[in-house]
Amino acid sequence: MKQGLIPQQIIDEVLLRTDIAEVVGRHVHLSRQGKYLKGLCPFHSEKTPSFTVTPEKRIFYCYGCGKGGHVIRFVMEMDGLSFPEAVRKLAEEAGIPVNWETDRKDEPSPRDKERELMYRAHAHAQKLYRHILLNTDAGRPAMAYLRSRGFNDRMIEAFGIGYAPDRRDTLVRSLRLQGFPLELMERAGLVARRQEDDFADRFRDRIMFPITDTQGRVIAFAGRLMGDGQPKYLNSPETPLFSKSRVLYRLPEARAAIRKTKRVVLFEGYVDCIRAWSAGVDNGVATMGTALTAEHAALLRRYAEEAVICYDGDDAGQAAAHKCIPLLEGAGLGVRVAMLPGRTDPDEYIAKNGAESFRRNVLDAAVSAVKFQLIYLRKSHILQDEDGKIRYLRDAVRIVAQRDSPTEREMLLKELSQEFDVSLETLKQECLLYRRNRVSRPRAGDIPRKMWNNEGNGKRAASGHPSLPPAHVQAERRLIAWMLADREVAIAVERRVGSDFHVPEHAALAACLYTFYAQGNEPDAGLFLASLEDEGLERLASEIALEDPPYDDRALEDCLRTVGRAFLTREIERKREELLKAEKAGEIWKAAQIAEEIRALEKRRQIK
Repeated sequence: MKQGLIPQQIIDEVLLRTDIAEVVGRHVHLSRQGKYLKGLCPFHSEKTPSFTVTPEKRIFYCYGCGKGGHVIRFVMEMDGLSFPEAVRKLAEEAGIPVNWETDRKDEPSPRDKERELMYRAHAHAQKLYRHILLNTDAGRPAMAYLRSRGFNDRMIEAFGIGYAPDRRDTLVRSLRLQGFPLELMERAGLVARRQEDDFADRFRDRIMFPITDTQGRVIAFAGRLMGDGQPKYLNSPETPLFSKSRVLYRLPEARAAIRKTKRVVLFEGYVDCIRAWSAGVDNGVATMGTALTAEHAALLRRYAEEAVICYDGDDAGQAAAHKCIPLLEGAGLGVRVAMLPGRTDPDEYIAKNGAESFRRNVLDAAVSAVKFQLIYLRKSHILQDEDGKIRYLRDAVRIVAQRDSPTEREMLLKELSQEFDVSLETLKQECLLYRRNRVSRPRAGDIPRKMWNNEGNGKRAASGHPSLPPAHVQAERRLIAWMLADREVAIAVERRVGSDFHVPEHAALAACLYTFYAQGNEPDAGLFLASLEDEGLERLASEIALEDPPYDDRALEDCLRTVGRAFLTREIERKREELLKAEKAGEIWKAAQIAEEIRALEKRRQIK
């Protein structure tokens, strides 16, 4: 892990003074199980908790996706921060003076320089668009349009709304005057290249909505036409700063409200999201002109327990809502769907019926996911004839059969039985048949725990069937686990094994531990992880640290002998290959010498 010139004592102090359970608890609901805290992983979709925090060791690890490390790593992963940014954030929270940058002499990488220019250019573009909207004649039609749509000064200010005029090079000229390279601005998604050296504004004659990252920095824009042209909505393209599949509009601003209510309201577009905010819905977010993705769902699960889908009431909106349900449920979220009447969208409904009606009659009255699925299913069946009713009931029972709760299944089947005058027992039998015929598989969103493969080379097993690693690989892991907790064990392992580990990653961790203790450090898993400069090793060390195998002198000796014998076995196999080559080449004296070396190694292995 590259730490630049941040003093090591600052990093150590941040780790020692930061409560990892408190930091993780801001994003994950943790339950105590003995000395561990467990919860649903914020980094992948799951329904069964596999994410573990060990406050005593100041580390986290997920047995599902393999992410792990110390609290700085957690903040980096959650907030998309660099190592220095995460250290700064935690240092400020802990009241540790942030003054190391005064002595910085290291140069940022070319990639970091380009990203910084992109951030600055987006900030400049937002200021320009806002200035044009608020202070120029060119912005007056746009302001009039916003007023006609019910946007007041508070909304315009809160969401940083601006206007890109109907001119070819307004932003291009401004960026050029500020010294921004236009080739880079093209990659940032702010301008478009027409010919070799001819650049034009990407957004023209559009109301501009800035999109921010988790740090509140503008990373992209969404532009909306005021007239009838196409496309009506235009987003920034994919850039080094912006990925539509991983960004949700207004999530940074809504996070606090989402955590407080444990609920997120999901809209299709940013105008609906803004209008809902004006109606008192502080926990609303929107997708950026794309379908909801599994990454979006996993992102929302970090902060919420329930999602309310509030898409347009037309056929396209309801179809999109239907597709969202398995993604959100797969991420471990409870799901409800708000039903908008008359094919309206949230913006239109609020404008016509008011904020209170929207909250009470739409959001609070949202139906369960399965109820919505059953309502949506009706659209594809003709219920006026018997065949249509039978087909609908079969499909409906299949949907009900997928619910985990027996009580929920019972209630839904009763409703179907009463509505269609079909025996409840008949529906129950059909439901049971569907459940029995379902192929046994992991629960939606869960990732089966992966085991080390038979070669013990540190890679995950390719087979879906977990297999036990060889004895010498297990022994190496136990040795590293004990070394993490005890300096004397590390000294014994260094003396007896040194670098002779079979798994290269184990050898690397052992070497780092030898160095860690040689520098005078006491056993501390969190501090050791912070000293590693490889994220893969950090994750592996986190996993091993949580294994905590029982220790005694005999167990240590057994593991040392197992590892030693495995090393000698490999050496013997290597020598035998050399012997075979020497014999084929007719090198009699060399072959005799190698044969003697093999006998000596075999004698050592017997003693081991």
